[in-house]
Amino acid sequence: MAQRPIKKVPRFYGLRIYLSSTLLYYWLCIPFIIILYIKYAPDLKERGIARFADEKELADSIQSNNDSINRAIVNYINKSLENPDSLIDNLEGHLDNVIDTAEHLNVTIGPSEGVTFKTDTGEDMVEGNNRISNAFNFLFNLLLISFLLGFMFNLPFKRYFSRKRKGKPISPKLFKFCKRYLLKSPLINASIVGLTYAISHAYMAYILYIDDTFAAELERNRFLHFFYISLIASVLALLFVYFWEKHRVHIRYIDHVYSKEELRKRIFNLRVGRIRNRMIISAVMTTLLPLTIVILYLFLSITNLSDFNIQEYSEEQKEILFGDYVVFSDLFTDDEGNFTVPNSMFYINAINSFVMFIGIYGSIFIVFIYIVFFVKWSTQDIVHPVKELLENMKQTGQGELDNFGIVRTNDEIGELTEGYNEMALKIGEYIQNISRMNEAYSRFVPRQFLDFLGKKSYVDISLGDQVQKEMTVLFSDIRSFTEISEQMTPKENFDYLNYYLGYMEPVIRNNNGFIDKYIGDSIMALFSDSAEDAINAAIEMRIKLSQFNQVMDQFGKPVVNSGIGIHSGSLMLGVVGGEGRMDGTVISDAVNLTSRLEGLTKLYGSSIIISQDTLITLNSPSEYNYRFLDIVKVKGKSEAVYIFEVIDGDSDDIRQLKLKTKDDFANGINLYKSVKFKEALTLFKKVNKINPHDQTAELYITRCKKFIEHGVPDGWDGIESINWN
Repeated sequence: MAQRPIKKVPRFYGLRIYLSSTLLYYWLCIPFIIILYIKYAPDLKERGIARFADEKELADSIQSNNDSINRAIVNYINKSLENPDSLIDNLEGHLDNVIDTAEHLNVTIGPSEGVTFKTDTGEDMVEGNNRISNAFNFLFNLLLISFLLGFMFNLPFKRYFSRKRKGKPISPKLFKFCKRYLLKSPLINASIVGLTYAISHAYMAYILYIDDTFAAELERNRFLHFFYISLIASVLALLFVYFWEKHRVHIRYIDHVYSKEELRKRIFNLRVGRIRNRMIISAVMTTLLPLTIVILYLFLSITNLSDFNIQEYSEEQKEILFGDYVVFSDLFTDDEGNFTVPNSMFYINAINSFVMFIGIYGSIFIVFIYIVFFVKWSTQDIVHPVKELLENMKQTGQGELDNFGIVRTNDEIGELTEGYNEMALKIGEYIQNISRMNEAYSRFVPRQFLDFLGKKSYVDISLGDQVQKEMTVLFSDIRSFTEISEQMTPKENFDYLNYYLGYMEPVIRNNNGFIDKYIGDSIMALFSDSAEDAINAAIEMRIKLSQFNQVMDQFGKPVVNSGIGIHSGSLMLGVVGGEGRMDGTVISDAVNLTSRLEGLTKLYGSSIIISQDTLITLNSPSEYNYRFLDIVKVKGKSEAVYIFEVIDGDSDDIRQLKLKTKDDFANGINLYKSVKFKEALTLFKKVNKINPHDQTAELYITRCKKFIEHGVPDGWDGIESINWN
C-alpha cells in the first residue's frame, strides 16, 4: 500500500489580506478623488477656490499621468497573467505606481489637515481643509487601528501554524483558541475591517445629511459622489477579506487544526450553504459591483447642456452636438420654431472622455483582480474537495477501508463528502463483519477446505463438492477421559476440555496441518504437505501435554495421557449433508485405519503409532527414533498393517530406556515371528527388566508364555488380529 505524502503546513495569512483589500480600496478611490477635482476644476476656478496656470500644461499633465496609470495597469495585468498566484505580491509592488501617479499630480494623502493638489508647475489646485480630505484621513486612521486589531487577533494563528510547521510543541491554550476561532476567523476579520468602513461611512453620512453645512451645492455633489464610490469600494474590500480568508480556512488550514475524525462530518455551525449562492456572490463581486463603479464614472464624465446657459444655439454648435444626426435637430424645436434643448441632454468633452476612460480602465482592472481571485477561489473550493473525494474513493477501492474525506465546505460538496464518509464507514463495518464472519466460518470449516476444493469463498461451496487427495491423517485421543469426566461437573468438563484443546490446536496449525473435526476429547487433523509435519506435530503435542499436566497438577485437577495414531493414504475431501445442513469432512479407509491405530496405543502402551505407509513416505526416517511393534489386522480391515512406535513422543527417561533396549526388542520380535518363543521370551524379559514401563515387552511376554504353554494355532502367521477397537 502506497504511503501518502505528508501534507505541508501552510503559512497563516492575516495582515496580508488586510493590506490587499486596502490597496484595492485606494485603487478605486484615489483616481476618483483626482477626477473629482479635475471634473469640478472649472467651477472651482470660477468661484476662486482653485487656480490653473495654463490649459496646455494641464492637458499635458493629465495625459502624462494617464499614460503612467495605463502602463501600471498593463504591466500589472501581464505579470498577473503569467503567475496568478503572485497577485498579492504584484499588488504590493504596484502600490508604488498608484503613489507615483498621485505624486505626479502632487497629491498629498495621509493623516493631515487636508489634501493639497498642485499642477506640474507647482500651482495650487485645492488648498486648505475640505470635507473629502477629512473623511479620507479619518478612514486612514481607522484602518491603522483595524490593522492593529487584526494583528492581535491573527497572532495566535500565526504562532500556531509557525510552531506546527517547525515541529515545535503547541500549548493546549493556543490549540484551544485556534480550534475555537478558526472557523469564525473569516467573519471576525471581515467584521474588524467592516467596522472601520461602517464608522467611516457613518461619519460621511452624518456630514451629508445631518451636518449639512456645505457652502455650495457643488461641494455637496463632490462629497456625495465620493461617498458613493467609497461605499461601493468598501463593500468590495470587505467581501474580499471575508472570501479570501474563508477560502484559506476551508482549503488550507482546517485539516491542520481539526482531527480527521472530526472532519468526517460538517463542523460548521451554520445553515447548509449552496453552490448556487456562491456562484451568485462570485458573479456579483466580479461583474455587478465593478460595473456599478463604471456607471458612476460614466455619470461623472458627462456635462448637462443646461449647465452652459446657452439661450440660442448656432448651426455650428448644433453640428458639434448632433454630428451626423443634425438633421434630427428639428425634433427639438418648439411650436414657434425655436431650438430648445431638454434638461436631460448631456455633452461629453475631452476632459469628460479622459475621466470616463480612467474610470473604465480602473474598473476593468478591479474586475480583472476579482475575476482572478474569485475564479481561483471558487474553482479550488469546488475542484479541490472533489479531487480529494475521488482520491479517497480510489483508495477505498484499493482496500483502505479507514480512508475518509475531509468535509471542507458547508454546501452540496460538503454534503456529498459527508455522505461518502457515512457510506465508507458502513461499507468498512460491513466488510469487517464479513471478514469476522469468514474468520468465524474458518473456525468451523477450515480455510484449507476452500483451497482444496478450488473455491474462493464459503458461499461458493455447494453440496457434493469433493476432491481426492493424498494426505496424512492424525488421530489423537485422551485415554480414559470418560472416567476422569465422572469426577467433574459438566461445566468443569467443558472448561477442562477446552483448555486441553487450546494447547493442542496451535501445534497442529503451526505444523502446516488443520483440524478437520473435534470428536469429544478426540482430534482429527489432516496434513497435506508431508508426513513429517504430522509426526512433528504429534511429538510436539506430547510435549504440550506434559506442560498441560503440570498446570493441572498445580490446580489440583486430574492429569491425563493421550495416544496418537498416524496413517498416510488417499482420501476424499468434500461436502456432505443436505441442503439445510452441510458439513466438510473426509471419507476414506485411511481415516478409519488411523482411528484404529490410535486405539492400538492403549494396547501397546505407546504414545505415537504410525503405519508403514507413513514411514515409507518420510524423506529422512533416520531423523526420528522409532521401533517396529507388530503386524496387525484391525477391525474392518482385511489387510495386515505394519505398525511402528515413534519413541520421540515419550518422556526423556522412557525414551532413553527404549533406545537402550531397541536392539534386544527388535531381535525378540524376529524370534517371535519365527516361532522361537522361548528365545524371544528371554529377550523380552531382559527388555522388561531394564525398562519395567515397556508395556509392549510385557505384551509379548504374555503372548510367548501362552504359545509355549498351549502351543501355536494352526495357520498362525504371526499376524495379530485385533477386533475390539
